[in-house]
Amino acid sequence: MTATPSEVTPGYRRVVGAIVPDARRAGSVRIMVEGRPLFTLAAEAVEAEAITAGHLVDDAQFGRLSAAADQEAALRTAFRLLERRPFAARDLARRLMQKGHPAKAAQAAVDKASQMGIVDDRTFTRHYIETRAARGRGPLRLRRDLTALGVERGVVDRILGEVLGSDNGQYPDAEALARKRLGQLKGLPASAQRRRLVAFLARRGYGGDSVRQMVGRLLKTGER
Repeated sequence: MTATPSEVTPGYRRVVGAIVPDARRAGSVRIMVEGRPLFTLAAEAVEAEAITAGHLVDDAQFGRLSAAADQEAALRTAFRLLERRPFAARDLARRLMQKGHPAKAAQAAVDKASQMGIVDDRTFTRHYIETRAARGRGPLRLRRDLTALGVERGVVDRILGEVLGSDNGQYPDAEALARKRLGQLKGLPASAQRRRLVAFLARRGYGGDSVRQMVGRLLKTGER
């Protein structure tokens, strides 16, 4: 929103002098009043309000245009964030609000980005699981992290199963990490090795009876 203090005063005569394309983003325009931009917003929002040069913007219309301009500003910020890395929908909305965009505008921007196909929780979740699992994060940690980012539990569980298999690929990754970690625990009593190794794997997101049994087997066979 670019209106000046006088232009937001009720009863102020806002006569549109021109509507010009915004060079920063295709599909956006600037509504000019007295040679200054009143709003920068999507061209479709201007068309919906039937605004042309010489149009008098009343207070009610000003409010609608203001909301549309807030949405446009939030969408631009969303594009800049998404150029750097993907986001889950709820996390992106939270980031936009942290940057000062109104909650309603932030959600509208996320909805628009989702309609455009550049925000998709399933695609984001798959990318997140594939990259983090390759770095040694287990299914429990991945599920916890993705839930904290606002991805629905059902989406997380479904993609985990697709990427890591029905058992979440838990055993092979946990064993590979366990073997590497055991090499750093040489000289410690077996009980200390077991305790530290189980805690280490839990931090990485691996737990349950199968992991504890695997740790016991490695210790029993002397792979330490």
